[in-house]
Amino acid sequence: MKYLIRAFISLCLIAIAVIGLQFVASERVEVVILESMNADGQPQETRLWIVDDAGYQYLRASADAGWYQRLVANPHISVERNGQRRTYIAVPDLEKTLVLNQLMNSKYTWGDDIIGYMVDRKQSIAVALQPLDPADGKAMARPSKLKRLH
Repeated sequence: MKYLIRAFISLCLIAIAVIGLQFVASERVEVVILESMNADGQPQETRLWIVDDAGYQYLRASADAGWYQRLVANPHISVERNGQRRTYIAVPDLEKTLVLNQLMNSKYTWGDDIIGYMVDRKQSIAVALQPLDPADGKAMARPSKLKRLH
């Protein structure tokens, strides 16, 4: 019985260490807050990594992530970055995924490596943030190769 208790405590400590390491890995570099709308029209916040490339901001998604599913249903989002909230249309760019994975790894280093052990990066989806013009709420210029979610 004594060995079972020690084994149980050891497993709990390992689980806590893994969860703690994952938290440190994911929160130690820049994190933005994405606000998307659920099916009931209620805002949902998600903390995500972000990178910049060629004048655009990119998020990385997996197709089964809840926040990504909300974008598919309604690509109008807002993102808080560096204390400023801006509105965008989320646009997938499957051709950018390999570059995005490299950019994320360069920026988030060992944190991206650790998370990568838990998530298959080959199935990632690059999501470009297409800014909306604050004056009229319409999409500003976007990269020509991007395709809308619908």
